[in-house]
Amino acid sequence: MKNYHTHTTRCMHAIGSEEEYILAAISAGYTELGFSDHTPWHYDSGYHATMRMDESQLEDYVHTLSVLRDKYKDKISIKIGLECEYFEDKMDWLKEQVERYGLDYLILGNHFDGSDETGIYYGYPVSLEELKRYVSQVLKAMDTGLFSYVAHPDVVFYDESKQEHIDELEKICIHAAEINMPLEFNLLGYKAMRHYPSQPFIDLCKKHHNRIIIGTDAHDAGALKDTKTYNRAYTYLKENGLEITEDIKMLK
Repeated sequence: MKNYHTHTTRCMHAIGSEEEYILAAISAGYTELGFSDHTPWHYDSGYHATMRMDESQLEDYVHTLSVLRDKYKDKISIKIGLECEYFEDKMDWLKEQVERYGLDYLILGNHFDGSDETGIYYGYPVSLEELKRYVSQVLKAMDTGLFSYVAHPDVVFYDESKQEHIDELEKICIHAAEINMPLEFNLLGYKAMRHYPSQPFIDLCKKHHNRIIIGTDAHDAGALKDTKTYNRAYTYLKENGLEITEDIKMLK
């Protein structure tokens, strides 16, 4: 097994040390573990976000994981990445960090509209116009070449009862199929019975033959030990006729 959606305490809503996560992954049988904590962003205003690491913590994040990667290299492969939104005016800054720190990969988790400083959180019920902005941002992000896959693509709280909402969200599945980009089945949302992963979106993935990657979205080491939920999700996806992949494109 492989997992590329793993957080650290720097995001302020995860618990446990990086080493605890690695040991949990080893005990559960993972062969590769990718850390993708919520990326910091540079805010000219001095704004301090409450759900992501501070810009000043990025160096320590990479250093800590690099040391652990060497320590456990004979037991598990460790990859270092980030989970990022598509904030159009901050993409150049993000590219600079990727190059500066030699990050292995990025995943797209588009939680906010344009900025978490001023934009809405997409995890609350959205209007059609807000959904259109979410989809537009995801499509633009997919075309940057920076992202390995789309994390919880249906995290946006769309209205399953409205066909126009489903039609809009379908654009993500269509484009993902065109560029062969995996879409994530998010175990955190699945286990907690959140509004995502949603059955209408799974049906769209089946329709467009999307490749699905299972993401633990671990905010504690126990999530990596929970092979029961992983296996239940795997069976569910197979029963829905979906192709499951563990392979992602790395930046280097």
